[in-house]
Amino acid sequence: MGKSISHTGASMGYGWDEEKEAKVVYREHLAGDNPKEITEEFKIIQSQNQRCKKNTMSFVLSPTIKDGQELKDKQLTEITQRFVKEMKLQELQAIAFVHRNKNHLHIHLYVNRIGFDGKAYKDNFIGKRSQQAAEKVAQQMGLTTVREVQQERLNQIQNVRQELRQIHEKVLTEMKPKDFDQYIRYMKQKDIEVIPSINKANQLQGFRIAYKGQNLKGSEVHRSMSMGRIAEHIDFAKIASQKIVKDNSLELLGKTVGISPNIAATIAKRVIKIGFKKTIGLGMEI
Repeated sequence: MGKSISHTGASMGYGWDEEKEAKVVYREHLAGDNPKEITEEFKIIQSQNQRCKKNTMSFVLSPTIKDGQELKDKQLTEITQRFVKEMKLQELQAIAFVHRNKNHLHIHLYVNRIGFDGKAYKDNFIGKRSQQAAEKVAQQMGLTTVREVQQERLNQIQNVRQELRQIHEKVLTEMKPKDFDQYIRYMKQKDIEVIPSINKANQLQGFRIAYKGQNLKGSEVHRSMSMGRIAEHIDFAKIASQKIVKDNSLELLGKTVGISPNIAATIAKRVIKIGFKKTIGLGMEI
């Protein structure tokens, strides 16, 4: 993460917080021994450029939890040095602290945006550029990159989606829920939490699905798990469905919630379809 900030002193104090087990792992063109002194040194240089208000750059370098557990101070210094070089910040005042107070070790790097010549470092697209620089440093040092983490998460989500879809289809075809309450309860029996999404107008918008650490919209899992598609496969009772269509509302987990006319129509069509099949079946028996 990288951005330009104006609250230099407060940020420096946060970075050099002993309660967070902060330790200096990198410094350049600085002599101070505490946050106040470092901030003053920054301000002396920053006074040459009064037009630049966000005159300090803040970066957070976060190795993965696993990589962070194995990194020593010397390697953390090297990470910071390589990042500074990739961003072309070597000629600017800078200081970095490592925080070890949480499982996820991370480095806070503060760089004076104003150079000794009074010119401001160009910070356009600094967030994207800092991500690209961190990616290069990770590759250079054999650390896990953001892309690798993202791909791993994507693979996990894809596996979870596939499992969810299979369980969802099994619940509908084998357990045959009679309403949304039963669907939610049957999914719960499979260790899947179906969470209704209800807006401020008390209207049911859909369902979120929580499973194995993932929390996704039903439609994100698969289009068959949208609220409308679920309604198409639930065997609503005739009397209950008539009330749903009339009021554009239904009972869900002990409360009355509104639904859209489209969902009400879907439920009505489902009931008509079931009734028609039953009629055909009786005719065939005769």
